[in-house]
Amino acid sequence: MTDSPSVADVYDCSDPEARAAGLAAAAAAIARGDLVLLPTDTVYGVAADAFTPSAVTGLLAAKNRGRTMPVPVLVGEASTLAGLVLTTPLVATRLAEAFWPGGLTLVLEHAPSLAWDLGDAEGTVAVRLPDDDIARDLLRRTGPLAVSSANRSGRPAATTADAAIAQLGMHAAVVLDGGPRATSAPSTIVDCTGPVPRVLRIGALPVERLREVVPELTD
Repeated sequence: MTDSPSVADVYDCSDPEARAAGLAAAAAAIARGDLVLLPTDTVYGVAADAFTPSAVTGLLAAKNRGRTMPVPVLVGEASTLAGLVLTTPLVATRLAEAFWPGGLTLVLEHAPSLAWDLGDAEGTVAVRLPDDDIARDLLRRTGPLAVSSANRSGRPAATTADAAIAQLGMHAAVVLDGGPRATSAPSTIVDCTGPVPRVLRIGALPVERLREVVPELTD
């Protein structure tokens, strides 16, 4: 860790004591409205409390990203999805059951009662359950988090904590170092808001695998 207020505290999560301390520090940072850099099963992400608009604004500013690209939300349990969306279409349920936790993001209509501002999402939210123990442990402590890849807009996604720190470390309070990621592929995004599910981005999961579960999927 470092005592410098301008540099994030880094926790090596391969050490059990450091991991426990890091998760506590990260949860406290999220509660304050600060940003956290964390590993996911795809790439490293930058996280903010999904229900603190100023924190999400800070995340977008750190990435130099506009509101036209809303921030996705990560959840720690599949059951959390029902509380975030207006309805869960059958196709979304089938995809979640087959590929969560994992590299699949589902776009659904969000519950209108939720007090959040993730960008110009036009009534939708992109939700994913990551297949990473560190990320899910934090999510269980904090609840849903707004998480985007830990890189400046237009630059390559970070696959190590050092790469994430190099790009966004000055904006974060805590870094959870979970070691290198095996791939730089982002999640695959499927829009489930229309009559037919549609692939918006091909990433970690190929379309062919998704069609084994939802044959009507378009891309």
